[in-house]
Amino acid sequence: MLDKIGFYTLSEKRAKQASINSNLMRCELIITEKCNFHCLYCRGLSNDANRTLSKDEIMSDLSLWTNDNLENIRFSGGEPTLHKDLEDSVKFCANNGVKRIAISTNGFMPQKKYDTLLSAGVNDFSISLDACCSSIGDMMAGGKTGSWKRVVDNIRYLSSVSYVSVGIVVTDDNMSQAIETVIFAHELGVSDIRIIPAAQYMRENTKSLESIPDEILNAHPILKYRVNRAILGHSVRGISKMDANKCGIVLDDSVIAGSHHYPCVIYLREGGKPIGKVGSGMRKERFNWHIKHNTHRDSICKNNCLDVCIDYNNQFKKYHVYSGMAKNNDIENIW
Repeated sequence: MLDKIGFYTLSEKRAKQASINSNLMRCELIITEKCNFHCLYCRGLSNDANRTLSKDEIMSDLSLWTNDNLENIRFSGGEPTLHKDLEDSVKFCANNGVKRIAISTNGFMPQKKYDTLLSAGVNDFSISLDACCSSIGDMMAGGKTGSWKRVVDNIRYLSSVSYVSVGIVVTDDNMSQAIETVIFAHELGVSDIRIIPAAQYMRENTKSLESIPDEILNAHPILKYRVNRAILGHSVRGISKMDANKCGIVLDDSVIAGSHHYPCVIYLREGGKPIGKVGSGMRKERFNWHIKHNTHRDSICKNNCLDVCIDYNNQFKKYHVYSGMAKNNDIENIW
């Protein structure tokens, strides 16, 4: 099941093998809070996370991760392409065995910037595409005239040379053309499409989702997964009573912003507290957080955990039994 969803880091094999000693499967580094857009839905970063990392900090973070056999990394922000040391950071990862090097970008930089990153080793781009016309697209980016056209041109180009997924954030401002944006993104040649809804948009608009042609759904596993779930009445975000109450992802994953590491990027962006300070003891700290933390009792996890992460954690639970780690009357705190 997991291997068919389209999120390449969340596999059945990973769910079986994840532990404090397994390879780091995926890590995300927030390298800057700076951005050249002012997207209507963006809340930015907070506290210690709201700053730009120095090159020394970045290389130190990357060294810690690659020493644990990091397999996949994502650079994000803010807008990571604004950081002057991004290219060197990518090269470091490529030279130290990282298989998949991803950039989350708004897609507005000149094409030559993306060519430089491709040459350095980037093989995955995640780009925001919130409209299928320039008037709404420019508005969603904060009124930056001409931004939509440049982003579209870059998506079309990068899709011809690399893996590209687009994220469509659906709000009241662009809801009316969400389906048209999905079809438009498909025509640009992207590898996959992620609908990121506000206000339970997908569940409330299942009839319009059913109008997406099968050829488009079959070409994009993540899109198909989300649409099929929405038609069945499931939300993109939120843990149900039947779902596992432990996060297995945290064991072989990490998110660093500023001088701290966080359970996941959603937890960070929703204002959650970090697990601890960046350092050699991070994996032990993450294991302890995993054991002690009940996601059903944490409002950030309960209300914001993504569907695919929930499915992964449900699979993780099937392969991992924590016998002897709690007294009988505390078993519910383990599972």
